[in-house]
Amino acid sequence: MIPLKDENPTRNFPFLTLLFIIINMAVFVYGANLPVHPSALYADYALIPTQLLNNPFAVYPTVYTSMFLHAGIWHLGGNMLYLWIFGNNIEDVLGKFRFVLFYFVCGTLAALGHIATDMDSKIPMVGASGAISGILGAYLILFPFAKIRTFIFLGFFWTIARIPAIILLLFWVFLQIWNSASSDTGGTAWFAHIGGFVAGVLLILPFKNFASR
Repeated sequence: MIPLKDENPTRNFPFLTLLFIIINMAVFVYGANLPVHPSALYADYALIPTQLLNNPFAVYPTVYTSMFLHAGIWHLGGNMLYLWIFGNNIEDVLGKFRFVLFYFVCGTLAALGHIATDMDSKIPMVGASGAISGILGAYLILFPFAKIRTFIFLGFFWTIARIPAIILLLFWVFLQIWNSASSDTGGTAWFAHIGGFVAGVLLILPFKNFASR
């Protein structure tokens, strides 16, 4: 199931959601036009668990810089699609400052979730997936029955249906848990997705209530 658009209007223009998308796209284009392979950026800006654990004070900025790196056009496109569909409503609820704080807190906890489950990894972790997973968790709590226009593909059958966010997002998190249990993770930091999602579920109401005071 691939979400295409939600039917959940916002009161304010999602400036920061759009800004995050533009920054991610700009970094990707910059990396793609380097005279060397785009992965050269990973050496200084990707999060590598063993490096962070061995030298946390020197390497901790990579927790944040890694959120703006992507491994390919499909990785970038998928993340930005989810951020655009679900991020605008969370920004609308939290306001600008708390939305940014929420985004990076969820991204940080997502990174810690990955590190805690793979401390010996020397594989660079990149992508906004952890922070966006927090956005998805927040959306599940705040708008569980908002309708999402979703592309559904089953073999030779496909359709576009309006389904409640709770079905789409619970299906999404089920896939993350299922894939995390596989012996071959395919190089994806599934526990970062799970950690970010749990963070979003747990933190959105405290952030929302604090924002409304």
